[in-house]
This record gives sequence, C-alpha cells and structure tokens, in this order.
Amino acid sequence: MRADRVFAYGAATGLLGDLLLGDPRRGHPVAAFGRTAGAVERMLWRDHRGWGALHTTVCVGGAGALAALANRGVRRSRAASIALTAAATWAVVGGTSLGREARAIGAALGAGDVEAARARLPHLCGRDPLALDRDGIARAVVESVAENTSDAVVGALVWGAAGGVPGLVAFRAVNTLDAMVGHRSARYRRYGWASARLDDVAGWPGARLTAALATVAGDDPRGAVRAWRTDARRHPSPNAGPVEASFAGSLGVRLGGTLSYAGRVEHRPVLNVGGRAVRVGDIERAVRLSRRVSWLALGVSAAGRLLAGRLLAGGPLPKGRTT
Repeated sequence: MRADRVFAYGAATGLLGDLLLGDPRRGHPVAAFGRTAGAVERMLWRDHRGWGALHTTVCVGGAGALAALANRGVRRSRAASIALTAAATWAVVGGTSLGREARAIGAALGAGDVEAARARLPHLCGRDPLALDRDGIARAVVESVAENTSDAVVGALVWGAAGGVPGLVAFRAVNTLDAMVGHRSARYRRYGWASARLDDVAGWPGARLTAALATVAGDDPRGAVRAWRTDARRHPSPNAGPVEASFAGSLGVRLGGTLSYAGRVEHRPVLNVGGRAVRVGDIERAVRLSRRVSWLALGVSAAGRLLAGRLLAGGPLPKGRTT
C-alpha cells in the first residue's frame, strides 16, 4: 500500500482513537519524552543560545530518528504501517483531553464554583488563575482551546501528512520542548531561544490551516476573515494570532487584552474588537468549533497526502516509452 493511503487510514484511526479514549492516563509517550528532555536539560543547561540549540537538536532529532527507525521496521507490512501511524497519531494529538478540560472548567463556572474553575485552569494554560474572575477564566479557556486546536491537533496532522510517523513525532517533540523551555523567563530567555523559534516555524502551516478551517466551520465566516485580516498581526505570537483571531470572529467574541502569567502582566491587543465579551456558554461553542476544525484538518491533510502521492506516482515515463 502506498504511503499516502497508509497515512490516511492510520491518521483517521488514530484521531478516532483519541475521540473515544482520550489520552492514556499512565505511560503517555509525550510525558516520557518530557522526562527525557528534562534529563537532557539538566546535563546541558548553560545560559547560552548555542547550548539551547544543542538541547533542541538532541531531543527533536532523537525523537524523529526513533520514529523513522520504527517506521522503517514496519514498512513491509501494510497492517503494521497503518497501526503504527494510528498509534502515533493517537499519542501526539490531544483534542479530546483539551475538550474535557475546557468543559470541566465550564461546568464549574456554570455551577458558580469559581474556585474549582481556578483550580483546574492550570491543567489547560499557564495563566495566573487568582488574577481572573469568572468571565476572565472563560476567556482564557476559549483562547486556550483555539491555540491548542492548532498545537495539539492540526499542526500534528499537517506534519504527519508531510512526513508520516516521523513528522507526527517530531512536531510533538518541538511543541513539547517549546512548552518546557521556550518561554521568556530568566532561565530560558537564551537557552530556550532555539526551541521557541523552531516551534514558530513548525507551527506556521498548522496555524494558518486552523485559522482557515475556523472560518469555514464557524458561525460567522465573514467575521472570522475580518478579524484574521485586521487583528492577527497585532498578536505577539505569529501563530497564535491568526488562530485566536479567527476563533474570535467565528464565535463573535472579543479575545486578548490584559493577561497575567505568574505575576507578570501582559497587555495584548484585543482581537475582534466588535465582538462581545466572552461568556461561560462560549466555552462549549469553542470546543465544538475545535472538534469540527480537527476533523476537517484530517480530511485536508489526508487529501493533500493522497494528491501528492498521485502526482509523484505519475512522474515521467520510462525511457523508450511513448504515449
């Protein structure tokens, strides 16, 4: 079976597995990678960009190489190749867990238990929950759902379509490293620079596809396009900007504004200025939009891989042949 069909069948099975099972409670491969990356950091850390780049190379390169070896080992078996692709997809995407956490916080807010919502918020994002009221928590959840739709699902599918199992695994390694060392703290300002920049590059195509699909799958396509065009570039993140702006326009809400991370306050531009303030009910709407975007991304990625496979299969005729 051609590699394009292996990806289509395997990725669909893996995404369905995520829908039905969510993340494994124990022994998650991404958690194992995080522990390994932490051990490498303890050996290599210096307050220097070069050492951080070495850390990124060792961790991402190692994960990608292991995935390539596994892929090579099963390439003679159609069933094993599909199973490996499905397992890798299930391991690296996190759409179901994202939706569960968002809905749990929404349920707590709906029941009037703001303290319970604050306690769960760190499972979803790095905001300071004590600095947020009920509506602020709801806004943080919607923003996190938007951004993680790209990071946890769409980006992985895009790179899986481009590079198969190694592409899936390498993208998740890049994204995980950015979460670990890519932020602007005193410890990681230099050491995490390479991881942060690589994450920007790796996340670029998935973020644009996420934004485009959110305009198609949302309630207000024109509003999504307008917010994307006018506000995305004002966001400090080149990838979160298009995604959050398109979600804001699709849902008809305002995102962005003042944020607090561990006592550090940031004043970000407002996305979709003409929208209304986020309400608790918008959390469920954002989760449903995220789910639609994820399945559309699977279709686009699989179709793109199939089209590329057909084009490659229809290359130049052998010498001596005529049409």
